[in-house]
Amino acid sequence: MHKFLALYEYVLKLASHAKAKYYLFFLSVSESSFFPIPPDVMLLPMCLANPSKAWRFALITTVGSVLGGIIGYLIGIYAFGFIEPYLYDWGYMPAYERAVMWFDEWGFWAVFIAGFSPIPYKIFTIAGGVMIMPILPFVSASIIGRGARFYLIALFVIMFGKQADELIRKHMGKLIWGAVILITLILFLFTT
Repeated sequence: MHKFLALYEYVLKLASHAKAKYYLFFLSVSESSFFPIPPDVMLLPMCLANPSKAWRFALITTVGSVLGGIIGYLIGIYAFGFIEPYLYDWGYMPAYERAVMWFDEWGFWAVFIAGFSPIPYKIFTIAGGVMIMPILPFVSASIIGRGARFYLIALFVIMFGKQADELIRKHMGKLIWGAVILITLILFLFTT
């Protein structure tokens, strides 16, 4: 856990760098395919430091994350045998197996929910490739799910200013899981 804390602190330092938007893009790409630190930890301080660019930062994060998702998808198609031992070593195999089950049942919605929620999105991008999910629904769900998540952070910063950091840190888990439950209930009602 100490290594992840050091990575987290490093990412926070990058948020104030002159080339932070490039780091944000790279972090967004890498998190969606292999890196453990989500881009939210860099997006939030960047939006707080410059609220007038919050929408732009959300766009950069969304585009990078979707491109990273496509890389994860390609890893699933072409390199799953290589990364499978790492999924076991890093403790991601139960999440991967759950993702495969969700793909069998939900497809598009599994990617959307994983893109929006705190569920490791990278697991779903890889599973999407392994399951050879059609690429158009995969990309569409990624754009909607990831975009909703990152634009929500930008909206909070624009609406609440400096209070946004405290509110997001205090309630983000509840907000995201509440939205996931709401989406799941809506899906259940419309698909039965």
